[in-house]
Amino acid sequence: MPARSTNAAALAMEPTIAARGPIADRRQAVTSAIGMVGLVAAMVISVLTWSGTTWAQAPNGPRSITIGTASPGGPYYAYGEGLARILTRTLQIEATAQVTQGPAQNIVLMEKKEAMLGFVTMGVALQGWNGSDWAKGTGYRSMRVIFPMYDTAFQFAAPKRRAIASLDDFAGLRIGVGPRAGTGGTYVPEIFKALGITADIRFGAIDQMTSQLANGKLDGVAIGTGFPIPALAELDTVQPVDFIQPTPEQNAIVKKKIPEITPSVIPAGTYRSLAQDYHTIGLYNFAVAHKDLPDDLIYKIVKAVFDNRDELIRAQSSAKETIPANIDRNTMLPLHPGAIGYYREVGIAVPPGATVGN
Repeated sequence: MPARSTNAAALAMEPTIAARGPIADRRQAVTSAIGMVGLVAAMVISVLTWSGTTWAQAPNGPRSITIGTASPGGPYYAYGEGLARILTRTLQIEATAQVTQGPAQNIVLMEKKEAMLGFVTMGVALQGWNGSDWAKGTGYRSMRVIFPMYDTAFQFAAPKRRAIASLDDFAGLRIGVGPRAGTGGTYVPEIFKALGITADIRFGAIDQMTSQLANGKLDGVAIGTGFPIPALAELDTVQPVDFIQPTPEQNAIVKKKIPEITPSVIPAGTYRSLAQDYHTIGLYNFAVAHKDLPDDLIYKIVKAVFDNRDELIRAQSSAKETIPANIDRNTMLPLHPGAIGYYREVGIAVPPGATVGN
């Protein structure tokens, strides 16, 4: 059964939840892209249907599962498609990579059981867990960490022809930050606010952002995601791009305002125009699962990821950081018991700062 991906046209609906700071005032309802799954077969097999998972009772196990990713053109979606293919083949279930607006929406969908797996950055997930910032006082506590993905770097870029030399030069310009509920849409407005940069911030899918950068409808982008960004790398092959590096002083200001921000480095050569290592700021990414998914299923999912890591890297090169040892980058959010069982089996210590269990 091949893995399926939802239609990118779902983005036209622009489902979103509130982002940080002034974006919170534009909060919209998250609209599920997953329909109802069917009726219960009454006298034969009892089947429990969730919006994000079609679950058949033992011994059949789940028939399908939905993975909340992000917009097309970005690493989350490419990673999700690769993961869906692996899970469909190895676990004999129909895994679907769902187009979303990123971590915040993935968390909301998981709380509603409309996506039982999903991708998050640590900062956005911690805000959801604590009910702060975009969560507006609502604690989203159904998610459990299952495996590490990769570092998210904030990538500030502009066409070379614009000759932008510093982040301060973004003031007054049209800057694309990705989907409203994505990492960039959530954090970049606050980063700019902390740095006193007043830009004309634009939201949209990452592939749309790079297309608008190419045709002059945007002056630059400030996107927080894994690297390389496929759509940006493609643009860089035909229109050279400058990567604008935050200064150490700017990094310190942002870190003071947003403590979960950490240093991040994109190696030289990641993009065609990137001749030197690019020092910026970032957050770490994790795959999360709903706490109600069975331990044995989560164990199998985690094992399938690491057993098929080379395939995942071919889908999205950032997956080279998807190794068991990097689970120690999570010291704040709870792990799923099924994932804990895998890490203990392979000799990886459970992070001491993470709450464990359900």
